[in-house]
Amino acid sequence: MQHIYREYDIRGVYGEDLTEKRVKLIGYFLGKRIKEIGDYAVVTYDARVHSPKLSDWLVSGLNAAEVIVLHGGMVPTPVNYFCNFNTFRVGGKDVVPAGGIQITGSHNPPEYNGFKITIDKNPFFGEDIYALGREVESNTSMAVPTETDSIKIDALGAYVDYLAKEFEDLKGFDPKIAVDCGNGAAGVAIDPLLERLDIPAHKLFFDPDGTFPNHHPDPSEEENLEDLKRLLQNGANYGFAFDGDGDRIAFLSRKYNFKGDILALFFAQTMNDPTVIGEVKCSQIMYDGINEIGRAIMHKTGHSNLKVKLKETGADLAAEVSGHIFFNDRYFGYDDAIYTMFRILQMLKDGFDFDGEYEKLPKLYSTDEIKIETTDSKKFAIIDSLKKILDSQREKLNIKDIVTIDGVRVIFDDGWGLVRASNTTPILVTRYEAKSEEALRRIMDTMSRLIEEAKKTVG
Repeated sequence: MQHIYREYDIRGVYGEDLTEKRVKLIGYFLGKRIKEIGDYAVVTYDARVHSPKLSDWLVSGLNAAEVIVLHGGMVPTPVNYFCNFNTFRVGGKDVVPAGGIQITGSHNPPEYNGFKITIDKNPFFGEDIYALGREVESNTSMAVPTETDSIKIDALGAYVDYLAKEFEDLKGFDPKIAVDCGNGAAGVAIDPLLERLDIPAHKLFFDPDGTFPNHHPDPSEEENLEDLKRLLQNGANYGFAFDGDGDRIAFLSRKYNFKGDILALFFAQTMNDPTVIGEVKCSQIMYDGINEIGRAIMHKTGHSNLKVKLKETGADLAAEVSGHIFFNDRYFGYDDAIYTMFRILQMLKDGFDFDGEYEKLPKLYSTDEIKIETTDSKKFAIIDSLKKILDSQREKLNIKDIVTIDGVRVIFDDGWGLVRASNTTPILVTRYEAKSEEALRRIMDTMSRLIEEAKKTVG
């Protein structure tokens, strides 16, 4: 079962991977780690039908580890993150949680669920998760009793109060927006915020339903934006869509779908001397544009990686192409798609012309992510082989630079190609960008040939 312990979270199929025994043990051994920092942990969950049952099992494990559980009920993931940076009145005293666990399957199919974990305000990921998995799987004979006692807290209310105050300047603003929550958890926070701020909106699929009856809650896939696009053709000027747990956003005008890297560039334009962190998949347009007004840093893909780098550098912002946006400017440095929506609304109120600014950018040709199936045992070996092949053919292929922060980003005079191994699935992820369609095809053909060569060396 080590496959459920991923780079950034724990994720698996309910009832098969995530069983009562295993989840209780996850809670217990995770609780031991939280207990090293403090006594309290916040547990919340998303809209999936089995999240409440997983919560009972997880809380039982935490209780066995003598962690006091503060339970916030069903909320988007950013609300759980928010709790780690705030105090709650418990037993006559102010308490700061030592950790937070959000039960969520994010944008995965309905049968999946999992855990996103924060300890001492930092993401719990990578080797920490792998080590937790080894400990859980080597103690499967251990019995953890059912004990679901917890202290109820109004996590959602605290979050809504905070954001309503932060964005009170938006009260009554009506740019004619449409919002699609995809029957995920985001609606339970967005609905009261829109009401408090008196912002009208066309609302799509705000009711949480873990079967996701209308469309899959992944706004990075164009097919999941069709309902939103129809509203943009019939009265709305701007559209927002969210994934299942509310930490990724899509923002659309009637003309364009603004990806996370382009949004990062626009946000940077509203800041003084900004430092912005992007992932290896981000457009060169973003890096070049930010470097003209501040400093851009290229880093590894993954929300946990970017949060750590943001804290390390003190940067103002970080972003992934997929719509994870992390504001350290006026906020806490974690990915919050709901907060991001209201920052965009502020820019609209201030007169920022998203379409006009987009049309000023250099014209580049790019692909979305292209995925190549492989196996978990081969994916990193293929990347290592590809690096050696690229080094040996650098002059022959007129390669300008090779960036190996996360996989390989191969930079040519007229574009670049990226190949990286997914940390969560048995695939290679590729993306390409170039100054012309002809250059894009050439780079894609070159990289595809080299990938096949690398695959053959691995066998």
